[in-house]
Amino acid sequence: MQRLYQKFETLLRHTPSDFKRYLYDEISWKSRMIGIIGPRGVGKTTLILQYIRENLNTKNALYVSADDVYFSDNTLYDLAENLHKNAVEHLFIDEIHKYADWSRELKNIYDSFPSLNVVFTGSSVLDILKGSADLSRRSLIYHLQGLSFREYLNLFHGFKFKPFTLLQIINHEANLKAINHPLPYFKDYLQRGYYPFGIENEPDLRLSQIIMQTLEVDLPHFANLSPGTMRKLKHLLSIISESAPFKPNFTKIAAIIGVSRNSLEDYFAYMEKAGLIYQLRAETKGIRALGKVEKVYLDNTNLINALRGDQSNTGNVRETFFCNQMRLKHEVLAAEKVDFKIDVYTFEVGGRNKNKSQIKITENAFLVKDDIEFGYLNELPLWAFGLTY
Repeated sequence: MQRLYQKFETLLRHTPSDFKRYLYDEISWKSRMIGIIGPRGVGKTTLILQYIRENLNTKNALYVSADDVYFSDNTLYDLAENLHKNAVEHLFIDEIHKYADWSRELKNIYDSFPSLNVVFTGSSVLDILKGSADLSRRSLIYHLQGLSFREYLNLFHGFKFKPFTLLQIINHEANLKAINHPLPYFKDYLQRGYYPFGIENEPDLRLSQIIMQTLEVDLPHFANLSPGTMRKLKHLLSIISESAPFKPNFTKIAAIIGVSRNSLEDYFAYMEKAGLIYQLRAETKGIRALGKVEKVYLDNTNLINALRGDQSNTGNVRETFFCNQMRLKHEVLAAEKVDFKIDVYTFEVGGRNKNKSQIKITENAFLVKDDIEFGYLNELPLWAFGLTY
């Protein structure tokens, strides 16, 4: 136990406090059980350590990683019971998905120790969602997405910009007065700004490792996949990265990688939940819960850069950025005559020379242009859509 506290104190001393993710102020920290989930590398560990450092007495709290060697001889329940007996009120468990039967133990901890508040994180969104059924009445689950363009500006370059709403962007009110020329920052963000570790050395190498860990560890563990299936997942991601955005022909792709159509649709769903791809759907009608998949993208532009590099398609990068940044606050749908629909608005995304032919006869339609610094009337700069969170 003493070693756990020593590791905890060391981590706290090295936790930065000058920048906080958008989710920090949205979490109901006083709830008895909280889960923070999301893809690898988006900053979940730093988020909870910041909260401890700024709000709690370390004598009344403990942070542990679920894969610590301590748990080779001890259970989470035993640890919680020990903390409860010593009047400790806060337990933070990182990477809970690495602990066997985590869902049952968290349920038992919640039911047995009402004075102990528990916050857990999971690097694998798949395992958390799979195991959270028993916890649905007991815990609040939050999802953490990668950095927005606004957060990138604040973390990487020390600005203090606040978020803007979609309506403010449409009304040309999303102005960054401290920046005369946003485009150089924007281009850098597209390559390395989505993950907080992009500010460190060799971000491309680290992102490549995250991709491999997701494919080789998270996905197989979630779906009980064989080594042969893991190779098929890598092949599938390669096909997607070379083709995105594209309307998926599941029958054709299934034949290429040698799986059934039903299995392929499952693989797409797994990869989307893991933060590797994004499936753009049509507007739902009738009793269908999910619309038909119209296009498949890589999840974010940093993944495009990691997987395609200099071969990246500019149009793909633009559309991927728009989907990625807008989906957190809004439902992004495929539109009939233009690229996207959000609420009552439609958006066509293109370069600075894109004409208005596709939005002329459409009400509440906007042309979203890359490579422009400022908008005018129904023309909006692409970078501004990265300021919503």
